Amino acid sequence: MSSISGGGSPGPQASRPAVLVYGYGNPGRQDDGAGVALADALERWAGSAGRPWLTFERNYQLNVEDALEALRHRIVVFLDATADQEEPFRFLSLQPSSRPTFTTHQMRPESVLALCRDLYGSCPFGRLLTIRGYSWEPGQAMTEHAFRNLEAARSWLVPRLEDPGRLLTEQP
Repeated sequence: MSSISGGGSPGPQASRPAVLVYGYGNPGRQDDGAGVALADALERWAGSAGRPWLTFERNYQLNVEDALEALRHRIVVFLDATADQEEPFRFLSLQPSSRPTFTTHQMRPESVLALCRDLYGSCPFGRLLTIRGYSWEPGQAMTEHAFRNLEAARSWLVPRLEDPGRLLTEQP
């Protein structure tokens, strides 16, 4: 168990830092929904044995309002799909950055962290897990390749969510 302290629910698990798992993307556009699907799968897992230090959110894209929710946690793990990497997934440390971007996602995870820092004077530790996707066609199911990548990411991430201190130091 980690010795890192943070917010979260009181009780026997209070020594675990509060973790927000935030999946974003569009489930109606094939592999773009991998981040949301992973958040769904992890929430089902977390609920199966009561893991009160874990909170789950999901949306089509990140928003300014997400900074306030992120601030309530010691660690935030953002989940997204991308075509711009090797398979199966990548896990990165994030630093706050208010650098503007022009993408389908209106805000980047680094921008959410920068808002925490700039507006509230505090910032959670940020990580980004990106799942390799292959197709973004509307109205189609996730590709089998992306689903296998999602499962690899889930298998790797579950033990780290069980012991969140590992999220601060480990790489895949």
